[in-house]
Amino acid sequence: MNLDRAGALALARGVAGAVAEGRVQAEVGICPPLIYLDAISQALCEAGSKVHLGAQNGYVGEHGAFTGEVSMPMLAGVGVRWVLTGHSERRHVLGEKDDVVNAKTLAALGAGLSVILCIGETLDQRKAGETDRVNREQVERGLKGVSAEQMGRVVIAYEPVWAIGTGVTATPQDAQDAHAKVRGVVRGLYSAAVADGLRIQYGGSMKPENAAELMGQPDIDGGLIGGASLKTESFMAIVEAAG
Repeated sequence: MNLDRAGALALARGVAGAVAEGRVQAEVGICPPLIYLDAISQALCEAGSKVHLGAQNGYVGEHGAFTGEVSMPMLAGVGVRWVLTGHSERRHVLGEKDDVVNAKTLAALGAGLSVILCIGETLDQRKAGETDRVNREQVERGLKGVSAEQMGRVVIAYEPVWAIGTGVTATPQDAQDAHAKVRGVVRGLYSAAVADGLRIQYGGSMKPENAAELMGQPDIDGGLIGGASLKTESFMAIVEAAG
């Protein structure tokens, strides 16, 4: 929940312009607040940009008396291609449980959108040695009912909750271990082919200073960027590290 309309448009245009310069080999997407999606979609379209547009949230119902909510088809209608589900703040601030995360994931996929399914443990869970259990259960429950074919439109983002916005980052080795185990869970749920083709992003305070080392790990396929995405220069430094 950052920036005003003018600031959000300026940031989107800045990212689109930097991507258009041709130095970027990574796939790039931005997820602005819902209220700015239509305006940013139009700006990206006018620029002929390859930058993907994502939404931070969406509702499970297609239409009806759900005051204040925005449906997945509505998001698709304004050019959204990706939806975040299970983001740490949706889980731990707004109280969304695994069944809600799963319902939103299925709704997004059903509307033809792609999904970034977020998982990750809290500090207390980490201290208790529950990281692997928490990640496994959130993956299993979040992907319930998702077909192997639909997994081609799913990205998983590992967000150690204790590292978000704190400036503390998991070591590359810790992050790699978590990612490898998540990939193993997906392999067990589906197949080696699905697991090997899955992109798993790291989402815990990735910055220009640590992006290359984190994304240099074999099972870290990109980043879900928070605060460092609010300035074109810092975000693009991470994007270039991914390439």
